[in-house]
Amino acid sequence: MYYIWGASIALLLGQAGAGFVWFTFPRFREGEFGGIFPYNPADLPSTGAAPEWVAAGRFHISNTQDGLLALYGVCTHLGCLPKWTPSNVRFECPCHGSKFTAYGNYIEGPAPRGLDRFKTTIVFLDGTTAETDTDGGPIPIPADKSIAEIRVDTGAKITGPSH
Repeated sequence: MYYIWGASIALLLGQAGAGFVWFTFPRFREGEFGGIFPYNPADLPSTGAAPEWVAAGRFHISNTQDGLLALYGVCTHLGCLPKWTPSNVRFECPCHGSKFTAYGNYIEGPAPRGLDRFKTTIVFLDGTTAETDTDGGPIPIPADKSIAEIRVDTGAKITGPSH
């Protein structure tokens, strides 16, 4: 009887321990949300064009006059999904009306800050790289360099600018 009781407790603790380890150390693969997401440079919108929605990565790629941004596609108010509205040239949240620029900066509405950004790395053909700075500002793209690869780290979210 004691052996059955002990084995039951050991089995219960083993399952709980395995669940804890599985939860604590998630394994994200490349191309999955929460991991490094490769973005094809050929798909990059032209400078000043409407940002492109990347559904698998849950982000918008915005190629502004100042450089490249990967904006998290979730409103900072209550987690709705703001969409780019071409007629107004801005992101608009359908739930409560928050509005954001192509840079993800707050314009108006109940959102507490601008859109969050993801850490992004650009690898140029000459082997040099450029990364998002600590405040998530745009990565300048020099006119004389060609992009070989763009990597968006959807596991490294940078809090959007406050208003």
